[in-house]
Order: sequence, then structure tokens, then C-alpha cells
Amino acid sequence: MMEQTNGLGLVHLYWGEGKGKTTAAMGLALRALGSGCKVTVVQFLKGADTGEVPLLRRLGAEVYRGKAGQKFVFQMDEEEKAATRALQTRNLQAALARPADLLVLDEACAAWELDMVDRALLEQAVRSRPQSLEVVLTGRHPAPWMEELADYSTEMRCHRHPYARGIAARRGVEY
Repeated sequence: MMEQTNGLGLVHLYWGEGKGKTTAAMGLALRALGSGCKVTVVQFLKGADTGEVPLLRRLGAEVYRGKAGQKFVFQMDEEEKAATRALQTRNLQAALARPADLLVLDEACAAWELDMVDRALLEQAVRSRPQSLEVVLTGRHPAPWMEELADYSTEMRCHRHPYARGIAARRGVEY
């Protein structure tokens, strides 16, 4: 990506209550891969693979994800939260050790808000990134430092969603 961006790595923030945050981040990852860039993705607080993960891996992206069990954080006991926090932190450390042109930190806002990752490491990963590293943050409620550092900030707002009519999430569209 260095050649394409002149070595300038910016911060993208896709946030809000609406659908499309992860989709936008993965679209950018696909664009970067198609341009010959090295892409690393960390998906915080996501368990089972979603539709984009196998394809991104086949195209050469490094993807780190997983949590302790399949429960939502609010359903976890303290032991499960500690195990998830430790796994998320290990995933972030492993991702940061890899050379990359684009680093996607999917659901970083929730990981921060729910204290499910070493907060100092997450903030340092963005603040102290190499000059050429492009970083994407996604989630509903960004921390103030995320908003401050964002070069691109896109709020996703939901005006209508089929879920409100009882239509469940569909494979290939919502996951």
C-alpha cells in the first residue's frame, strides 16, 4: 500500500448503530488485497466465521478472531470475560507483530468499551502505528481518542432494518 498511499497511513472510523461498519471495513480490505497490499484483520468479540473470512484468507489476509465460547459479553461470567480479554489481547499482539499495509480492527470500539482487550495496547497500536500503516476501526460507540485520531469518520445510522419486522439475520448479507 505504501506506493499507492505515498506512505501516508490514515485512520478510518466506521461507527454507529446502523448496518455496514464491518462490510465497509472488509470492502477496504478487499480493495487493498486487490492492489497487492498486505492486510491483517483482527475481529474482536466475534466467534464463528462469517462469510468474508474464508475468502479474505484465501486472498492472503491474515485474520485473527475468536472469543472464549459463543456467549455475548453480557452473558459471560468473570472467568469467561478474563479468558476472552486474554485471547483478544493475544490476537492483537500477534497481528501487530506481522508486517501489514492495512490493519482492520473490527469491533475495536466494543472491545474498548467492554474492556475486552488490553486498552493501552489497543490505543498504542493506533497512536504509535508506523507512518505508512492504514488502520480501520469499527464499532457502535467509539472512544473519544478514536474519534480524535480518525482521518475518516463515517457514522452508520439505521433508518430501517428488516430485523424490526422479524426477519432474522441472513447468511451472505448480515454475516
